Amino acid sequence: QVQLVESGGGLVQAGGSLRLSCAASGRTFSSYVMGWFRQAPGKEREFVAHIRGSGAITYYSDSVKGRFTISRDNAKNTVYLTMNSLKPEDTAVYYCAATQSLGWSTRGRATSFDYWGQGTQVTVSS
Repeated sequence: QVQLVESGGGLVQAGGSLRLSCAASGRTFSSYVMGWFRQAPGKEREFVAHIRGSGAITYYSDSVKGRFTISRDNAKNTVYLTMNSLKPEDTAVYYCAATQSLGWSTRGRATSFDYWGQGTQVTVSS
């Protein structure tokens, strides 16, 4: 029903910035809560941020708060993750995800999201 395609990953030096994009299919993009997750080799998939349909309410993991910004352009069916002050520990495959509902108790959980992109690699060198 919803197809997600991430782009914008790459290699960046520590302290640098990247902006990831996630393009979504469908006519009801504005009704979805959108999230970003990341997964490093050998580690669990980790929550990064989510944004509700209007874009007014966002939520971040403690590890990225103050450095990353999630935003969306509903007219373009696109969600973004702007990453500043990147650290080597930010290196991971970053995934875009979507869900039509997200409760307070399940926020930050990968299992709360129903649709996923294929991911884009972000590598931060020291």
